[in-house]
Amino acid sequence: MTCTNTVRAKSPARFWSRRAVCAIVSLANNANSPTHQLVFSGSNVLLTGVGSDGQVGEVVARAFADLGASLVLVDRTLEKAQARAAAITGSGQSARAYACDLTNASEVSALLDTVRQNHGDRLRALVHMVGGFAMSGPVAESSADDWNRQVTQHLGSAYLATRAFLPLLRADHGSIVLFSSQAALPGASIAAMSAYAIAKTGVATLMRAIAAEERKNGVRANALAPGAIRTAANLSTMGDKVRYVAREDVAAAVTFLCSEHASAISGVLLPLA
Repeated sequence: MTCTNTVRAKSPARFWSRRAVCAIVSLANNANSPTHQLVFSGSNVLLTGVGSDGQVGEVVARAFADLGASLVLVDRTLEKAQARAAAITGSGQSARAYACDLTNASEVSALLDTVRQNHGDRLRALVHMVGGFAMSGPVAESSADDWNRQVTQHLGSAYLATRAFLPLLRADHGSIVLFSSQAALPGASIAAMSAYAIAKTGVATLMRAIAAEERKNGVRANALAPGAIRTAANLSTMGDKVRYVAREDVAAAVTFLCSEHASAISGVLLPLA
């Protein structure tokens, strides 16, 4: 990304310039310098969708662990979450694994009770990375099941997770980072993928609502709108000729947005390309 021009793109909440985005990414990429040290020591950070090797959650988990966070790792499959936790604890850092279907309100409620019992009533950050891309086809030919699956997987899980853990985030004046998509940005090409695009647009709207409602409680909420991320799954299906966002750049943006250096940033949909 070059930062020579200021290009303003209107969102429902605010105007954002290329220069502003570059400034945020620059701060994030220099987070480990002496003047921009991010510290999460002694803080609980809950990460969802972290189980699969080669995906973005793997690098985000490692980034928070390296910054001293005590990780609460959630995945639909316990064995995958446990494997991720083992990789973290094997390096002498703190992580504990939990299984939960985050589209199921009862399971999310039970997870909240378990996290409270094992980690206390404070949460510094919630990073919700549950997702998965799928084409739904032209609207006229689409399946209602495929449509509902995309909306539930992306938007439903984000809603249930953030609603459940807000009390813990309020107690620590914590931060929420949700994952939207470039498909949710104005002018995006979304033909044959309306279900995914609408779900991700809903995630961005949910984030803005939370940011507005929780400001008085000291909780911040932001979302990323990345293009294709360089994950094992994307490389397998799209090859290596695509312009990708590096997983490390995503992790840098996430850790920055959850840090004290971003204490004045809330309600932002941050494009990554």
